[in-house]
Amino acid sequence: MKNLLNYQSSEYDCGPVSLTNAIRYLFDREVIYPDIIKYIMLYCLDSYDEKGEVGKRGTSASAMMFLSNWLNRFGQMKNFPISCEFLSGENVCLTPNSKIIESLQQGAAVVLKLFLDVGHYVLLTGTEGDHVYLFDPYYEELDDPNLDQEYFDEGISFVTDQPKRANRIVSMQRLNRLTEGYYEMGPHNMREAVIVFNQETQLSPEETIDYFI
Repeated sequence: MKNLLNYQSSEYDCGPVSLTNAIRYLFDREVIYPDIIKYIMLYCLDSYDEKGEVGKRGTSASAMMFLSNWLNRFGQMKNFPISCEFLSGENVCLTPNSKIIESLQQGAAVVLKLFLDVGHYVLLTGTEGDHVYLFDPYYEELDDPNLDQEYFDEGISFVTDQPKRANRIVSMQRLNRLTEGYYEMGPHNMREAVIVFNQETQLSPEETIDYFI
């Protein structure tokens, strides 16, 4: 059975939560190894703030790259059908023939860094036309009078009925912006993503469609 996707427990753990959500989204609970959850939490939250406090600048690109390689090796050793690829810089874009969009249409989940006041990780789970479905682990309520008005900017919609899949739909045009507004990926040198596949459900390029598990 597939799990509900999780929300972060603090202001800082969007990275490990989004990577764990990729596992929860792609794999049934019964087949997920506890080692995967353990090591995601062990290697994330590795960045220090200006006071030298560990974890208070969240998770670094280095940790995400390491975990991508670790999960690939784990899959090989345990015969677990996972494959990962870390992308950075100009390779992180959302255009029709981009690596990320093609992967989503083949059934991947993508951990993506964007901006939500600060750098922030979310999980992309599918495409529909020129929009993507994503799960933002930072919990918000639509009826909260203190909800930031930036959530209502053009290109952002809330999803409230798909807790195993998505809680936002965001336009690719907005995500591709080089600025640092809500749900924008910002400058190329700030961009990173981890593509995660369940190899047993991965579609071939010939089978790709606007695909949403």
